[in-house]
Amino acid sequence: MLKTYTWLTFCVMVWGSNFVFGKVLVQSFSPTLLTMLRLLFIVLFLIGLSSYNGYFKRVKKSDLLSVFFLGLIGVFINQWSFFVGLQTADPTTSALILATTPILTGVLAAIFLKEKLTIRMLMGSIVAIVGIYFVVTKGDLSSVHIDSGLLWIVLTMITFAIMIIMTRHLSDRIDPFTLTLHSTIVGLIVSIPFALFLDTPIQISSKMSDWSLLIVTAVVIHGLANLIWNKNISHVDASKASILSNLEPFVAMIMGLIVLSKPITNIEVFGALFIVGGVILSTYQRKKLNNRLN
Repeated sequence: MLKTYTWLTFCVMVWGSNFVFGKVLVQSFSPTLLTMLRLLFIVLFLIGLSSYNGYFKRVKKSDLLSVFFLGLIGVFINQWSFFVGLQTADPTTSALILATTPILTGVLAAIFLKEKLTIRMLMGSIVAIVGIYFVVTKGDLSSVHIDSGLLWIVLTMITFAIMIIMTRHLSDRIDPFTLTLHSTIVGLIVSIPFALFLDTPIQISSKMSDWSLLIVTAVVIHGLANLIWNKNISHVDASKASILSNLEPFVAMIMGLIVLSKPITNIEVFGALFIVGGVILSTYQRKKLNNRLN
């Protein structure tokens, strides 16, 4: 299980950097077009990988509708709302909002997957949320300001939770690579008409550096990371795996400092300690439980 959680943590760290890189890219590409282009390069990467390994499986007719909704909600809407939100939202604050995903995921997992919500998991989530409020309010409740972009990030959080639940459910019948490839193809197909009509005017960069960043982040963040996540999440409970998303704000802070020269405040550090503490508190229960099972 240590190897599984290591890979899941790696995915979350890669996704955490996506807040900063996404903030950079939305300055050069309109959001829906950026979503379509990213999905295009992800699909090309996955098809190339499939051709290289000689591995390709069809989805059963009984699962087509589920895969379609996974591609629509968990791929297209998730990425589209993310880029729309980052046009105005702060990347660190956005990461903090997405850190609340485990709460919604835990509720959905209890309803649809019959998973149990343990007291230690709930306590860990509460500790992490305390850290989130410290950073968002900067220690002063009167300073709360809801940016319109943050509402789109909330939608990203909801669709991410749904993606976790659907992936966990479908992974019992569909292998990770096939699920990732087909759901991403669906997301790409759906994004094409939206890119043509939603972005007015369409903004597209002519700089090679912007295109390089787009391609690399697409392949690594939404290609390799998603593939690794889908492969490993089948071995753990969805609500437990989603707890790791609390690490994303910490990664976003560090990357924001490096890439955007955005200073890290004492309140952010204090809040990050609470967030990481919540992750440790939640994951400690898993280790203890696994030792009992072994």
